[in-house]
Amino acid sequence: MPLLTQQIQDEDDQYSLVASLDNVRNLSTILKHATCLATKNGIKVTVENAKWTLTAFRMCYQGYGYPLMLFLEEGGVVTVCKINTQEPEETLDFDFCSTSVINKIILQSEGLHEVFSELDMKSEVLQITMSPDKPYFRLSTFGNAGSSHLDYPKDSDLMEAFHCNQTQVNRYKISLLKPSTKALVLSCKVSIRTDNRDFPSLQYMIRNEDGQICFVEYYCCPDEEVPESES
Repeated sequence: MPLLTQQIQDEDDQYSLVASLDNVRNLSTILKHATCLATKNGIKVTVENAKWTLTAFRMCYQGYGYPLMLFLEEGGVVTVCKINTQEPEETLDFDFCSTSVINKIILQSEGLHEVFSELDMKSEVLQITMSPDKPYFRLSTFGNAGSSHLDYPKDSDLMEAFHCNQTQVNRYKISLLKPSTKALVLSCKVSIRTDNRDFPSLQYMIRNEDGQICFVEYYCCPDEEVPESES
């Protein structure tokens, strides 16, 4: 049993929240400033707009008005951090509802990461096309040297699931999408959904060293209307 667990397991009753990770790397990579919602079913972490070696992590919270306690253990050395909590600001609600989803695809993350490396990331926008007909799934960028398109058929090895009801062509600022690539690097699968407002939901499935699974969801709004010639 890790030293960190032995040291504080008898103190758990005094906290209203206790959460532990054997390796905090995955959590630290995707978090900067976060709003945490803890329930008996788990912890939901929301961030709006990171790295350790193998470090054990334990988080405890005694209740309203108390600091958040962080315990980090590496090589038998335990670091204790007390963080004063604040009243959270209202989080922007994208009101993304599964019943309003028009199109949904599930891709292998490794392949999608390779796709992003082939695109012109100096482009201001990334255009995403999802359609029940050809080109099915297309990523496009636009730069001074011209435009580039990468097409993937619905039976591509990259594609694990393809459910498209109608053609949607939308552009999104690359500067807003780039932060989500941190989760993409850690994930094994990614779900891309779009609703009837053309808002995308990128959901990354991350499996840690112990086989446990967590999800990171990323939302943003369309950047601009797509010219008819492109749609």
